[in-house]
Amino acid sequence: MRKKHPNTLAVVALVSGAATALTACGGSDEPTLPTLAAATPGMLVSCTDLGTKAVLAGTTLTSTTLVASGGLTVDGVTSAMPEHCLVKGEMNRRTSAVDGKSYAIGFEMRLPTAWNGRYFYQANGGIDGSVVTATGPVGGGAPTTNALQMGFAVLSSDAGHNIGAPWWGIDPQARLDYGYQAVGSLTPMAKNLIKTAYGKAPDRSYLGGCSNGGRHALVGAARYADQYDGILAGAPGFHLPKAAMAQMWKVQQYASIATSTVATGADAGQPDITSAVTPDEFKLLGSKIAAKCDALDGLGDGIVSDVKACQAVFNVNTDVPTCAEGTRDGTCLSQPQKTVLANIFAGAKNSKGEPIYASFYADPGVAGANHMLWHYGNSLTRDPGALAFIFTSPPSTQAAFLATTGLKYALGYDIDTSYPKMFATDAVYTTAPWTFMTPPNETDLSALKGRGGKLMVYHGTADPIFSAADTTKWFEALQTANGGSSANFARYFMVPGMNHCSGGPATDQFDMLTNLVNWVEKGQAPEQITANARGTGANVVNTEVPATWSANRARPLCAYPKVARYKGAGDIESAASFSCQ
Repeated sequence: MRKKHPNTLAVVALVSGAATALTACGGSDEPTLPTLAAATPGMLVSCTDLGTKAVLAGTTLTSTTLVASGGLTVDGVTSAMPEHCLVKGEMNRRTSAVDGKSYAIGFEMRLPTAWNGRYFYQANGGIDGSVVTATGPVGGGAPTTNALQMGFAVLSSDAGHNIGAPWWGIDPQARLDYGYQAVGSLTPMAKNLIKTAYGKAPDRSYLGGCSNGGRHALVGAARYADQYDGILAGAPGFHLPKAAMAQMWKVQQYASIATSTVATGADAGQPDITSAVTPDEFKLLGSKIAAKCDALDGLGDGIVSDVKACQAVFNVNTDVPTCAEGTRDGTCLSQPQKTVLANIFAGAKNSKGEPIYASFYADPGVAGANHMLWHYGNSLTRDPGALAFIFTSPPSTQAAFLATTGLKYALGYDIDTSYPKMFATDAVYTTAPWTFMTPPNETDLSALKGRGGKLMVYHGTADPIFSAADTTKWFEALQTANGGSSANFARYFMVPGMNHCSGGPATDQFDMLTNLVNWVEKGQAPEQITANARGTGANVVNTEVPATWSANRARPLCAYPKVARYKGAGDIESAASFSCQ
């Protein structure tokens, strides 16, 4: 097993004088922590010659190109980018002694000519496997800026494998790289490359991402607190193996009430889980949640800001009309449907009724298309492979896995016998999946806190794969571990209605990174973040923004446990008409 790379940087300088004490959300004074000095800008002095000038252990730079300012298209969206140096390369090329295949940690870096003195590690989602464009997303759906545009030097990587299929989980080191060691290897390399390119190392370093990228960020907050000053974790799947297992349980739940079977193909004759609850029935469910809970925050506006209060008052059995036998018209739910949906809200369990993952919030965003995508689509295409090869020790064989289908795998999945394999080791797989995927102690972030580092977490309350209720439970435990409040170094922002990282009936466009920088380098603790809807005219329109909303509706996202409440007067489409209480 590769050892954690030692810190290569000197301890950062502190701003002279004591930092101002921050105030917790509840109003109590917090201990004074260091405020880190602000980054100072620089100019690019090397680019196309970096391949010969940079001496980086175990690293090959395959190309260095100066890219003129202009449009850069990422995921179908073209944005103006500054002139920058594009560096592509790889680290730690090797041949696996287990599967005989070649592996390396692939990466790209984009180094702006006019640099703000900061480094951003872009942690990516899914099971990684490709080097996506290194722009540095700042949070939410289709944000209007990114780290590269702000002047950060940005890195993106494939986390140690260059294939999207999960077969790489057969290699023990590829598992460790994916879990956390790719971050440990890339970070000192990237900082040394930055030093060569600009003549100085970065003054401040940030690590951020959403989904699995949020998991990378939270793991980094625990494992690499000496390397990063600010951590931005969106929809953090820090219990990802359990969440993937819960997906198999959901498939089985939906299959139990499916009203039709798959007509053709390898799954012909199997339950068609998409017939369990239709899109219209999910919309009905969302509307009934809104009807019960919308006004709990002081205004009936289609947004359930007080989602925790909603859980105490909404009941799917009593608040949704029950269908007469044989009726299925989208205006009611059958009793079996209600039972399954109540089970899914309550969370996956084993045969003894013991929880294997968290509960999920009832939120109007259950009507979002992304919600159904994860429950009906990704549960059959992504999660089975991840479980079979990455989150199980020892992993499956490729031949055995390809002999079945995702649906059949999920329907036959035995949680009771599979759960222990998440924590298992053997002579080849000496680190358990749970160990390499999760923070070593998820409520001990004392190293980050003690050196003045800051953590910002955000999560959509209607996330269908990684439970926002799980993140809330973790954050409350973090507060307890820090004397009842962690507001002087960690803050959590729930995004009402938002699905996984974006989408749903939500104000899901926001910039967390600027607020994180201001907190780290200026001591400006964020009490709220302004979020906008992406209606007509947005850079990427969210088609699930209700027609009754203004196209640019704005709301404050409040530092937990506060929620946005209407002041009683003012434009209901403006964030200024709401306060965090």
